[in-house]
Amino acid sequence: MPTHDVVVIGASAGGLEALTNLVAALPRDLPAALFVVVHIAPTATSTLPAILSRHGPLAGKHPTDDEAIALGTIYVAPPDHHLLVRPGRVRLTRGPRENGHRPAVDPLFRSAALHYGSRVIGVVLSGNLDDGSAGLVAVKERGGVALVQDPSEASFPGMPRSAVDTVAVNACLPIAALAEEIVRWVRAPVAEGGPVSEDMRIETDMADVDSAAYGPLSEHPGTPSVYGCPECGGVLWEVREADLIRFRCRVGHAYSSDSLLAEQSERLESALWAAPRALEEERSLSERLAARARERGSGVASRFEQRARDATVRSDLIRSVLVSGQTGDDQPPRSGNGRRRARADAASPPPS
Repeated sequence: MPTHDVVVIGASAGGLEALTNLVAALPRDLPAALFVVVHIAPTATSTLPAILSRHGPLAGKHPTDDEAIALGTIYVAPPDHHLLVRPGRVRLTRGPRENGHRPAVDPLFRSAALHYGSRVIGVVLSGNLDDGSAGLVAVKERGGVALVQDPSEASFPGMPRSAVDTVAVNACLPIAALAEEIVRWVRAPVAEGGPVSEDMRIETDMADVDSAAYGPLSEHPGTPSVYGCPECGGVLWEVREADLIRFRCRVGHAYSSDSLLAEQSERLESALWAAPRALEEERSLSERLAARARERGSGVASRFEQRARDATVRSDLIRSVLVSGQTGDDQPPRSGNGRRRARADAASPPPS
């Protein structure tokens, strides 16, 4: 009788400590393969497989594309690659980013749900925002098991809290109890799986960069929205499932509602910082032209001096708005800061 032999795990900021504690509590003879995505910068050097191997009895590794899946192994997504699963094989792709990340949690969970159905255990650990929630919805739709780290224990509760708020999880537990729950489910018989939706298949194919996913617009998951993709500028389609509202553009970039807001905020800040830069250049040029006019005894010097003063006033005004927005206690966390924390977590050795 088949068992829950595919365990997919997603984490971001604070996830390294949670992961090391989790794998340390798993048995050496666990009859399952583990697949792990932790958000990490595309240019980082990931030592996560070695870290996990040192902290627990199971061997961790960065897989190669199309590698055969072996039970008792922890497969870790390498930097700048989505980690997906196919029947009996591992798939690595550089498909479109999801929630601003590659690797991202949702593509892994979705591909596991598509190909392994009710045999999947999905686990969401510490992290910012809500990557993993949509993937966990897919796992549950196919009859799999949804487990979540207790948000009150997580260093960054955003991801586990979003998962609990979105999905009817099977358990929400501290790490020590979560490891026991994984072992219990791995050894439990599998119930009949749910149906595969066409949208799930298309979205998995997009992450896999499969040309079959890019058919007529009428087959694109969701309905066209009024919003543009922060990454490529294309129209975003609004996708609704369970209590989630998500967005995906024609080429496959995907965002949860929280991630889209964070991306828009980050790009707005970049655009606003361009304004004082341009004003500083205007001030500098105006001062230079005013100095040359004074040397020639020209009456236009005062006009250039006034332009320099006006540029300084406007630049200072925009800077004050930006600084206020960055330091105010009522401001939401920016996605860039969360991503930097997550990436540093994943690339650094664990705390002693």
